[in-house]
Amino acid sequence: MSRASDMHSLEFKLPDLGEGLTEAEIVRWLVEVGDLVAVDQPVVEVETAKAMVEVPCPYGGVVTARFGEEGTELPVGAPLITVAVGAPAAGTETEGSGNVLVGYGTSDAPARRRRVKPGQPAPVVPSREANGHGGTPGPADGPVPVISPLVRRLARQNDLDLREMTGSGPDGLILRADVEYALRAAGAQAGMSEPPAEAPARVTSDPAPVPAAANGLRVPLKGIRGAVADKLSRSRREIPDATCWVDADATELMRARAAMNAAGGPKISLLALLARICTAALARFPELNSTVDMDAREVVQLDQVHLGFAAQTERGLVVPVVRDAHARDAEALTAEFARLTESARAGALTPGDLTGGTFTLNNYGVFGVDGSTPIINHPEAAMLGVGRIIPKPWVHEGELAVRQVVQLSLTFDHRVCDGGTAGGFLRYVADCVEQPAVLLRTL
Repeated sequence: MSRASDMHSLEFKLPDLGEGLTEAEIVRWLVEVGDLVAVDQPVVEVETAKAMVEVPCPYGGVVTARFGEEGTELPVGAPLITVAVGAPAAGTETEGSGNVLVGYGTSDAPARRRRVKPGQPAPVVPSREANGHGGTPGPADGPVPVISPLVRRLARQNDLDLREMTGSGPDGLILRADVEYALRAAGAQAGMSEPPAEAPARVTSDPAPVPAAANGLRVPLKGIRGAVADKLSRSRREIPDATCWVDADATELMRARAAMNAAGGPKISLLALLARICTAALARFPELNSTVDMDAREVVQLDQVHLGFAAQTERGLVVPVVRDAHARDAEALTAEFARLTESARAGALTPGDLTGGTFTLNNYGVFGVDGSTPIINHPEAAMLGVGRIIPKPWVHEGELAVRQVVQLSLTFDHRVCDGGTAGGFLRYVADCVEQPAVLLRTL
């Protein structure tokens, strides 16, 4: 055990979280002053413009100071905590684990919190590797059986007392569904209809409004809302976009999907079929899977299709990216869409899940609307929008019939191609929707 005279303090600063992020908001402190922490133990949960992140500390010792209250926004490099550690052995350094270079440590679970009395010498905390195992998970704050910080945050933002709730999870664990049910029962979401089955649940979680000097309220543009505002504004400033659209008879596509799902095996989602059509269309019209380098005055056509898809979550609109979508079949695409959607709803997407897209598919039909003129997800060159599929009168084989009709829209960067290429892409997509056999001939 170290003597008090052997102790010295190390300052842990907010690390570079990667992907060009320069700041983060403190959502929840996971340790208090006086707590004993292990190497790589998460000490604070922060929210960036792209994801919710638990930040691990590379030092083991006693927390002697915390910097910033919950809700405070800190720049990268600002102090987070100071840790009192034992003096290093001769010839060693105290640089810590080095596992927080991009804000994602390697710990499996946080160590159980232990408080050290003032004046009591703190033991030297060995690393997890030295112990041969991770720490023991600590209990949730207080007696409330809640694990997810998103559940706590949702309850806090809607003034819901979790201590009055009984959870439906194992051992009474309070789940997000329990909180949303309580909010609906209390009228917190009065006037809001249930979201469509394929759409993420929509629970408002905008920053708390700040009273304005005059009439009205001021809502800070920060976090995801701020990032979306910056990206869309940049898209409008830099990209000369144009939009074309077409109605298509999706009856045969819906029948094909029903037949595929009736054959047994994993179910195939409509979004996966639309994605498969997109990747086939991009192979024929590669100009739309590109980006523009204005400094070099070049259009860069990309070899791989990393397909983004718009998802509405309680934190706002996010666009997860399916890597190498062109190399996945409908079953693999369905599984990856499901995985990323669940991560988005849980607030568990990493910056890597949200960046690097080359083309975006926006299925706004899940919100019950027919059409839209999408704003391109900069620095991509195009976005395909898909409206709702509904029965409409349609001339089919020379006769008027009721068919399942969908509106498709393509917004494209006019620098990468002209209307002929964009129209050809959209017409090919519509042909595949109307006659799925067209897609089979190109595979």
